[in-house]
Amino acid sequence: MSKEKAFHNYSDAGLMTQIRCANTLAFNELYSRYSRRMLYYFYRMLGNCEDTAQDFLQDLFYKIVDKPHLYNPAQKFSTWIFCIAHNMCKNEYRRRNVRQNIRLSSESFNDLSEKCETENDLSETINLIYRELDHLGESHKTAFILRYREGFQVNEISEVLNLPEGTVKSRLFYARRCLVEKLKKHVEMMY
Repeated sequence: MSKEKAFHNYSDAGLMTQIRCANTLAFNELYSRYSRRMLYYFYRMLGNCEDTAQDFLQDLFYKIVDKPHLYNPAQKFSTWIFCIAHNMCKNEYRRRNVRQNIRLSSESFNDLSEKCETENDLSETINLIYRELDHLGESHKTAFILRYREGFQVNEISEVLNLPEGTVKSRLFYARRCLVEKLKKHVEMMY
């Protein structure tokens, strides 16, 4: 078995332990597990700019390599890394002092395809969702993406956003309600 494949079976916490010992192969494995998800998150949260997303991705993994001791193995790694990413985005929002546009992946809305008769209808509906998300606040958009794109549970989102679970549920409810109202109007107009 090659050295690189040996880390394939490690848990995220185990990889972080190895990264603390400056093990490059452990870092490579962790990077391969999370880089695409984190790149997508940064892309959607920071104005759909590939270059910005790449920069933030590199900064995120630099932080992990630079300070691996900050990770608590008792905490779920995916929650921890998204928490760091969320804080990086919040800091960027403060620096820009401008609201960012966000879009959801069409993968999150596959069930809409059953209601839409043509590919054009589906595309139009997804574009409507993107536009309506832009009207939501950053905190509602973040909660929505973490739940429906990343598949996080409410308690995990609560941890990432450092909010009570009730607040997360409220934000998800509000975001869904707003989107459903807009989608109902849109579907009624289509038919």
